[in-house]
Amino acid sequence: MIFHTQRATRSLQPRFARLNASIANQNLAASKDSNDKLMTSIQAIISVEHVNLDYRKENEKLPVLTDVSMQAFKDEFIAVTGPSGCGKSSLIRIIAGLNKPTTGVVKFRDQPITKPRSEIAMIFQNFVLLPWRTALENVVFGLSSNHELTEDQKKEKALKALEETNLKGFENVFPGELSGGMKQRVGIARALALEPEVLLMDEPFSSLDDLTAEHLRQEIYSTLINPSSPIQSVIMISHNVEEIVELSDKVVVLSARPGHVVDTLRIDMPRPRNKKSEEFFAWVDRLYSLLA
Repeated sequence: MIFHTQRATRSLQPRFARLNASIANQNLAASKDSNDKLMTSIQAIISVEHVNLDYRKENEKLPVLTDVSMQAFKDEFIAVTGPSGCGKSSLIRIIAGLNKPTTGVVKFRDQPITKPRSEIAMIFQNFVLLPWRTALENVVFGLSSNHELTEDQKKEKALKALEETNLKGFENVFPGELSGGMKQRVGIARALALEPEVLLMDEPFSSLDDLTAEHLRQEIYSTLINPSSPIQSVIMISHNVEEIVELSDKVVVLSARPGHVVDTLRIDMPRPRNKKSEEFFAWVDRLYSLLA
């Protein structure tokens, strides 16, 4: 009797294993569906809806972006990546209101973005500083369109932003006297002084040497996640895979031109992220495989 019971138990083990696996898969699917419904019920800060972009080369249409959709929610740091020339920078300029899509729409809190908005600030790949203005004057210049502030208030905000980006003491220095990393800090300070809800960054560290870029990434991320910061969402264009895994909560991967979304990854790793951990390398490998 014992022999038959043991044999019956062994014969049932594969069935229990399959049943447990099936239940686990159903629970995972239900959890994902629940999360998707929860995210859908929360209003997106930025919503990119079926964006297409075509350029004209003589009489020929040149597709750049095809049916691109993505969303940015509160407290999300999003990276957009893809092969060179896939339309990443074109996409972020559309989100910033600097360019218009051929078709489709981009919204800020359900309001279509048709021009630059005060709630959205952008940090460019090159420094875009006025060489005849000091660091302080460059940051104040970024506030020139805000007619609700007095000149003293603009200066106060600019000084605060320079201090947040570790440029205290360099307020009266001209760009030609600053290093590449310090110039980019001025550009970042100019964006922070606007106190935007959404910060856009177009490969902000690509023109810097590796050591400077690494230090600046840490400084900027610490500034952005500060509870006192008005910034609620960040969208960064990058082709640096390790940088993306280090900083991002979500990654939107575009195909080669014409760019379309091939995958969206949610990187659920504790912070600060250990760049030497097996989990970090696994995410790097996964992202590389999508870009290859």
